[in-house]
Amino acid sequence: MRLRAAPAQPRSAREPRSLTVVGLGYDSHRFGPGRRLVLGGVEIPHDQGLEGHSDADVLTHAIIDALLGANGGGDIGTMFPDDDPDYKDADSIDLLHTVVGTIAGPIVNIDATLICEQPRLGPYKAEMERTLADATSARVSVKATSNEGMGWIGRGEGIACIAVASVESE
Repeated sequence: MRLRAAPAQPRSAREPRSLTVVGLGYDSHRFGPGRRLVLGGVEIPHDQGLEGHSDADVLTHAIIDALLGANGGGDIGTMFPDDDPDYKDADSIDLLHTVVGTIAGPIVNIDATLICEQPRLGPYKAEMERTLADATSARVSVKATSNEGMGWIGRGEGIACIAVASVESE
């Protein structure tokens, strides 16, 4: 027996066509002495911060790349070059506000996973989600996991983050 799909109904010419586009972002930074640890715009008490040209907020950087990817806008390094003194020690939430202003449609959802052995991030996730939701006007989910002792993350040398963002586009 052959199954057949019902014929598609023609879309009215007056009916707007909406498309949800998705972008994927990744960032990683190594720990370094004498730096603040900032994740999702939230300062986390820790004996080391992350090295980088800006505040090295790996979570916000991954989200910026995800949003730029969904918008077809390149990547964070193109928009905010690390050899530009204007971005030295920049607040990544300010950079995120700039990127949000370039997005063509409403940001629907952001989902991010931080990967690190230390510090424990559970007590800070809700504040990170609130800070990022305020900056993007989107639903934001922040998760944290370890790398089970494997590789440079497992040795506690730094933090990585993967983020995905969905944006409505017409």
